[in-house]
Amino acid sequence: TGVVPFMALLLLQRRPVAGRALLVTGSSCPGHGLCRSNVQEQTRRQVALLNATAQDLFSLYLKCQGEPFSSESDKLCNPAGIIFPAFRVNRTSERKEVMVAMYKLFAFLNASLGNITRDQEELNPTAKELLDRLHNTTKTTRGLISNLTCLLCKNYNIFQVDVRYGESSKSKSAFKKKQQGCQVLRKYVQVIGQAARVLLPHLSPS
Repeated sequence: TGVVPFMALLLLQRRPVAGRALLVTGSSCPGHGLCRSNVQEQTRRQVALLNATAQDLFSLYLKCQGEPFSSESDKLCNPAGIIFPAFRVNRTSERKEVMVAMYKLFAFLNASLGNITRDQEELNPTAKELLDRLHNTTKTTRGLISNLTCLLCKNYNIFQVDVRYGESSKSKSAFKKKQQGCQVLRKYVQVIGQAARVLLPHLSPS
């Protein structure tokens, strides 16, 4: 377990992180200058965008990996072994619980996207469309983490979140890297749909 300043998390997310728990903490929440005036609406749009583009990203990823991934995706991309952060909230949960769960989910996802992007830059350096999609998804996810950081601080004075990251693929074989990427992205398709259904009603204009 490591201890880092709350705002340093956004910098930390730029690096793929192996599976370990990190404690995000600080003496107090940063100033409200972090928050844009339309932070809630922007967060809604980011979640909706990620949900709308997740399946296309997964499909494009499969296409770029070639065989046997294209024809045996159900078997090779079964995400049973991929442990995303526990997501036990629903539409009736308290808004604070939902925001914390979302923060953990997207922090995990952002680190996982970093692993996948690094691997694809190595394995498929000419797959421009896929790499662009991965970079754009990561950019949206980082923006979402920034907005969730703001909302948690501003509305609930929460500045300590225990974040668990996924397994690094850095030392794995090319096949295993491709497989881990497709497992994570398939799980992402499932989880982002659930996250959108739970979070969006909590961000609706009052």
